[in-house]
Amino acid sequence: MGNRAVFIDRDGTINVNVEYLDTPDNFRMYPTVGEGIKQLRDKGFKIIVVTNQSGIARGYFSHETLEKIHRRMKDEFNKHGVTIDAIYYCPHHPDENCSCRKPKIGMLEKAIKDFDIDARHSFFIGDRMLDVETGYKVGCKTVLVPERKDLVGQERKESIIEPDYVCDDFISGVKWILKNY
Repeated sequence: MGNRAVFIDRDGTINVNVEYLDTPDNFRMYPTVGEGIKQLRDKGFKIIVVTNQSGIARGYFSHETLEKIHRRMKDEFNKHGVTIDAIYYCPHHPDENCSCRKPKIGMLEKAIKDFDIDARHSFFIGDRMLDVETGYKVGCKTVLVPERKDLVGQERKESIIEPDYVCDDFISGVKWILKNY
């Protein structure tokens, strides 16, 4: 058996979703995320952030700006005494049909290989059904923390899969993971 991991979507899950977040100054982490990630790390989970960032392909921000935003995110984690193992991002436009843009599994496949992760004993936390679908495709258990309940409600009606757990905040999802790993 490989390592256990929790894959986490960024925008809308870790931080308040700002359409095309293009400056570190607008990064706002949800209050329970740092504490939740610390609890997961304390139980030995690898923490992998996976995020679609088509703003790069659209010309809204650069790879360098994204790195600054991720540094800000890591600084916020550090305030809680937490580190993450990796951040994988897809910079492509949806029309490019790349293999890494969620709900495709390219980012997860790379992380699974890089960190010897056993997906069947891992989890995916996200705010949209595309996150649930991504985790499902590699065999993870999935946690849905919908930021926009109206949007996700419609997505769930249209989906053929269901998340393993739905909750109102990040820490509730973490508690469920810690009971079910």
